[in-house]
Amino acid sequence: MVTLIDLEIAHLARVMSESMAGDLAGPILPAAYWRVRLHQLLDSQHLTNAQLRSLDVLLLQLDELEAQASNSTAHPVSLSTS
Repeated sequence: MVTLIDLEIAHLARVMSESMAGDLAGPILPAAYWRVRLHQLLDSQHLTNAQLRSLDVLLLQLDELEAQASNSTAHPVSLSTS
């Protein structure tokens, strides 16, 4: 049986990385937003082991995406041709 929490986890798995990739202006939604959403789910009652593992994987992915985003802003690409 698929629960509302399962659907929410699946949704976050689909959209979080795309949102963090963003565009030239940066992430569409910041890592802090996704972290709050994931922790809200972690605070839910009666999570299964599979749900806990999925949320843990998403938190690890978020850490990686956040590190990648900070590295790309720390080393901007120069477009000048001089």
